[in-house]
Parts: sequence; structure tokens; C-alpha cells
Amino acid sequence: MSSVGSQSAVSRQSGYALGLLTVINLLNYIERNAIFALFEPLKHDLNLTDAHLGWLASAYVLVFSIASLPLGVLSDMRSRPAVIAAGVGFWSVCTSAGGLVRGFLPLLLTRAGVGLGGAAAGAASTSLVATYFEGPRRALAMGVFMAGIPLGGVLGILIAGQLGVAYGWRVAFLALGVPGFVLGAVAARLIDPSRAGGSLSFGGTLKELRAGGAALASSFRYLLLGLGLGSVAALGFHVSLGNDTSADAAALGTLAAIGLALDVRRWVRRAGGSDTPDGSDEDAAFTTASRGLAEAAQTVLRTPTLLYVFAGGALISFGMNGIIGWAPSFMSRELGLSVGAVTLLLGKYGLIFGIAGTLAGGAIADALRKSRPAARPLVAGAGFLIGAPLAIWLLTIRDIDLFIPVFCAAFFFLTWYNGPLSATIFDVVPPQIGGTVVGAYLFFIHLAGDAIAFPLVGALSDRFGLEYAMFLLPVVALLGGTLVLFAAKTVVRDGVGIGTA
Repeated sequence: MSSVGSQSAVSRQSGYALGLLTVINLLNYIERNAIFALFEPLKHDLNLTDAHLGWLASAYVLVFSIASLPLGVLSDMRSRPAVIAAGVGFWSVCTSAGGLVRGFLPLLLTRAGVGLGGAAAGAASTSLVATYFEGPRRALAMGVFMAGIPLGGVLGILIAGQLGVAYGWRVAFLALGVPGFVLGAVAARLIDPSRAGGSLSFGGTLKELRAGGAALASSFRYLLLGLGLGSVAALGFHVSLGNDTSADAAALGTLAAIGLALDVRRWVRRAGGSDTPDGSDEDAAFTTASRGLAEAAQTVLRTPTLLYVFAGGALISFGMNGIIGWAPSFMSRELGLSVGAVTLLLGKYGLIFGIAGTLAGGAIADALRKSRPAARPLVAGAGFLIGAPLAIWLLTIRDIDLFIPVFCAAFFFLTWYNGPLSATIFDVVPPQIGGTVVGAYLFFIHLAGDAIAFPLVGALSDRFGLEYAMFLLPVVALLGGTLVLFAAKTVVRDGVGIGTA
């Protein structure tokens, strides 16, 4: 395919690609958040505590966080559509498998598998959207893409809740895994603008994944070892201590983190020339991956805008995902609503105001950026200055007639950040390492954010009650939004070096 023909094909496909990737992002968050609507029946049927429920939520987040970085590297090394297709297929298998489990640990492992698939699709999809839409349209395009987060989040709660009420939580998991198989196959046919040759065939997709997977396994050998040992340790704790402990999940996360730390040490030594290459294909692939990781790390550390976005994003992730995850249980317990009523309420008003807030944030940021180049982080932070106080007030309300309008207003402003914050990252990052930096961002914000929030709120709930534990979440989100505002002072200067449009 000629360069002109390739550019023309990319231009024609940009709208279609954005639509497809938005649906995939939506499905990702449907699969992720479905479990929140099923907390109460799971707690009853599997004899779980709130701390266990928190760990079930964190199983996705922990694996998603740890896997986002290596899979972001893979998406930069290989075809992003191939990585997306594989991720969607894998999370679909794991979601459906959740309906077949008989205990806490098997369910924990299936949720971890959903996180692995989500990590594969997440970083690659975000990077692909940023490549299709450069310059002044990027925040709005990111807003459309990121609309899948609140839309998928509330749809997951709504669909899983209604399926759970009608058919039980097992059928809910089994059914929710089905759509991904179709979407994964379609995603594999997308054009990757950064790679020559157009879209890949099914065989080409497998070839790309095999080649990239070998280099990835070499680059992340200690992480893989940590995951293996962590799984064995988790199984041992579960068999010996049963459901009355969270030691199994803690062991898995700790050993995986140690493995990742050892891999990071290897990358640093290789980037600094401490290790001598042996000339093999595997070594060459590892060297390429290590250099990409080193370049991405240096970019983050020397770019103040990214430091503000990473730190603020972690606090935002802690607060926002914690709120969404625990909202169904809070409303059921404190407002006296059934699971079905809660999911209908969240689905109806969350869909409307979540989509409206996400699209409004992207559109406002792009419109203001014509006169204020730093508008994107300003709009992202402003949403929390307005929305977080409303969320704090919301947690004190027990009158459903007042609860609904305050919920709508809070959710509208709290979702402003989705498009502008993601666009800010690509405003200051060279496109050739975009997937790696996004993977690092997702790794950091989820591992330091909602991976902590879910079990922490669960443990605080067991001790003090969920009505008190929930107050921590909007306060932390407000701190995150405030920190993002500081990026407005640096984003223009940091973006000049790569020609930000």
C-alpha cells in the first residue's frame, strides 16, 4: 500500500475506528464493573466479607495495573489491533468462566484474568485513538473514547444487576462474556497508522502476537515468575485458611510486584550498558523493549506535566473507581433499595449524565484551548472542584427525591476529566512511545489508586460501617483534581518539544 493510499485509508477509517474502539472500551468497563452489582448475592452465596468483596474488585485492578506496562510495550513493538483483539478475547473467556466457579479463590483468578485482557486492550486502544486523531480534535475524540468508561461502568452495573435478579449471578457472568468474541475479531482488522501494510489477517495477527510475546516474555521474565509463585502461594493460603483471610490475594499481588521490580532493575542495567548483549534474536528484542521502556521512563521523569498527571490520576482513580464500585452496596444498605432498583437508578441517570459529562469535558477543553492552550488540565481539574463537594454532600442524603438530582449533578462534573486528561498525556509524549507511556500511566494510577481503594474501603466498612468509609473517596478525588490543575502551568512548555497542536 502506498504512503498516500495508506494515509487515505487511515483518514477514511478514523471515525469507524473511534466508534469501534469506544464500544470495546465500553465493554471493558461493563466486564469490570459487573461484579459490583453482584456483590450482595456473591457475599451471600459464597459466604464472603466486605473485605473479600474489596479484593475481588482489586483482583482486576492489580493485574490490570501490572500488565498495562508490558502490554503497552508490546503494543508499541507490534500491531496495536492485534494486541487489542487478543485482550478482548481473553477477558471474554475469563468473564464467562466467572459464572462457573464455586469459591472465592477461583472467582478471584477469573477477575484477575479479566484484568489481564483489559490491560492488553486499554493501553493499545488509547494510543491508537491518539494516533488517528492528532491536534485540535484530540480531546474531543478522547472524550468520545473515554465515554466508554462511565457508560460501560453504569451499564455493567445495570445489565449485571438485572440479569442477576432475573437469572442469578452465574448466568450474568456467562452472558456478559459473549459479545467480546465478536468485537475482538472485528478489531483485528483495523489499520494501525504507525505500521505499513494495512490491516492484518487472522494469521497475521497470531504471527504478530507470537513474535511480540517472545520478546515480552524475555523482558518480563521475573514478573511472570512472580505471578506463578504468587498463584501457588495464594492457593496455599486459600486451602489452609479458607475464605476468612485476604492473605491469598495479598500474596499474589506482592510477589507479582517484586517480580516487576526485578525486571525494572534489568531494564535499567541494560539501558545503562551494564549487561552485554549476546547477539541473539531474543536479546535484540529484549534490548529494543528495554530501550523503549527506558525512554518512556525518562520522558515521564523529566516532564513535569506527566508527573502531575500521574500523581493526580492515581488519587482520582482511588476516589472515582472506589465510588463507582461501592455505590450499589451503599445505596442498597443506606437507602433501603433492592439490588434491581439500585442498578436501574444508576443505569438510568448514570448513563445520561456520565456520557454528558465526559463529552462536555472534551468539547469544553477543545473549545477553550483555542484561547487558553492549557485548557485541557484546567477543565479536568475544574470538574473535581465542583463535583467532589457535591459527592460529599450526596453521602449524607437519605431522601431519594433529593439524592437523585444531587447524584446527577455530581456525576456530570466528576466525569469531565476523562477526555482532557488522556489528551494531555499525548500532548507531551512522542507518538512512538505513546503506548508504553499510557501503559505506565495505567499501571501507576490503578496500582496506587483503586487497587488500594477497594479493599481499604471494604476493611473500613467491616470496622466502622460503609456509610462512614465512603467519605474517604470524594475527598481523595478532590485532592487529585487539585493536583492536576498544576499541570496547566507546564503543559504548553512541555508540549513544545514535540510540536503539540
